[in-house]
Amino acid sequence: MPALNPTRPAAQPVPTPRAYLVGQDESGHWVAVEAQGLAGGIFRTRGDAIRYACGETGCRPGDVAVAPGPIVFRLS
Repeated sequence: MPALNPTRPAAQPVPTPRAYLVGQDESGHWVAVEAQGLAGGIFRTRGDAIRYACGETGCRPGDVAVAPGPIVFRLS
């Protein structure tokens, strides 16, 4: 008698962490902005912005970059 082979549940896709850009906006506020503009925030310090972005991306190398110039950040 052959052994029963239970079916496996379908594999769930693993969400890809989003990349963030950290820098200052035109007013000098520290911001962290998701690469597609879907998330982000304004922060008191550069370190706070980096901590937020790192937490959102899982601190994977290359997922958080510091902008060389001003970042456009709009609340909508």
